[in-house]
Amino acid sequence: MKEPDHLQDQQPGEDKQVRFILNIPNSLTLIRLAAVAPLAFMIYRWPAYKISTLILFLAIWTTDFLDGYIARRFNMMTEFGKLFDPFVDKIYQVVTAFMLFAIGLVPIWVPLYYFVRESFMLFGSTLLLTKRRVVVVSDLPGKISTFLFVAATMTLFFAGREEGWFRHVIFIPPVLCSFFATIHYTRQQIGSKKPDDQGQNT
Repeated sequence: MKEPDHLQDQQPGEDKQVRFILNIPNSLTLIRLAAVAPLAFMIYRWPAYKISTLILFLAIWTTDFLDGYIARRFNMMTEFGKLFDPFVDKIYQVVTAFMLFAIGLVPIWVPLYYFVRESFMLFGSTLLLTKRRVVVVSDLPGKISTFLFVAATMTLFFAGREEGWFRHVIFIPPVLCSFFATIHYTRQQIGSKKPDDQGQNT
């Protein structure tokens, strides 16, 4: 029985231990993590550092695609990268959502949703890793929800504070897509089998 696409089996030549390996994709992931704190500060001081905030926000998101492309293109995928890259993305989204609330650009339900959702995803990923030795990586619904989150945030940055109602609806598409991605993840996880079970059914 084949594992779902987002439950990655070990491939020949891949490092099977979750440990840091110094390469370009993992370095970009660490740089992205380090950039979250300055981003939070600049959002809090909004709009004092408006252009710098926009550039840094997009740079963090862009490196998420870049490190994944480099890892796949040049065979630099590691278990550390598969695990830590989505973890950094969760921090990026949760911190951004809370800082947007702190400056009055989004209602409280937005950061609360992302905090609960990402906590659930982190718990599920950790459970799969410890119980089944499977690392969960981002799939298409998750990538789409991240894109919509970035698009909504950028729209708010440009829209400003004028339209109060706009802040309550702009995050509805990314939240709905994120919720669908969570349901998809849960169904895939429930439908997956342990490696020993797979061996008995092949």
